[in-house]
Amino acid sequence: MKLYYAPRTRATRPRWLLEELGVPYELVRVDMRSKEHKSPDHLARHPHGAVPVLEDGEVTCFESGAIVAFLADKFLDRGLAPEHGTVARAIYYQWLFYAANEVEPPILEHSMHTRVLPEDKRRPDAAAAALDRLARVTRTLEATLAERLFLLGDTFSAADVLLGSMVIWGKATGLFAESPHLGAYADGLKARPAYLRATSD
Repeated sequence: MKLYYAPRTRATRPRWLLEELGVPYELVRVDMRSKEHKSPDHLARHPHGAVPVLEDGEVTCFESGAIVAFLADKFLDRGLAPEHGTVARAIYYQWLFYAANEVEPPILEHSMHTRVLPEDKRRPDAAAAALDRLARVTRTLEATLAERLFLLGDTFSAADVLLGSMVIWGKATGLFAESPHLGAYADGLKARPAYLRATSD
């Protein structure tokens, strides 16, 4: 099993999950600075020349959320995803999709228009709209995490890897400063040994 990876990208998510699972894997570092991700070999793995990509036998899979979900199911006995057909499984799906559809987009949009884009390309109205959307998300997550340690209750799951990575990112850029439950959630996830191993570089 190979994970094509670059530090400080979404590839950290499946690497974190692999460390939580404690299964053997090969980490293949892709040098983004030298445009290795745009090589013909890598473009054959990922049509946009991005990371992560997972190769596992006949499976070649890109998109961090898809890889996280696949790995959690492949090693279902490790307890990082609920059993199929259960109530917990439905809630697990809910948070996986909520992370991708509601949490990440406003964090990314705000980051683009406050930090990433050249100043002449930044739009204050876009940053403000992202904050408005994020406020609704924050209220939802604050209420959820006020009552439980993790998204599924007392049990850490792959949903916490996916959504938690976004909360950690948002907090690092100055968001969630007024959100005590989200802040505590992020701090607790960052202290996990598997997270520390996955972000050691």
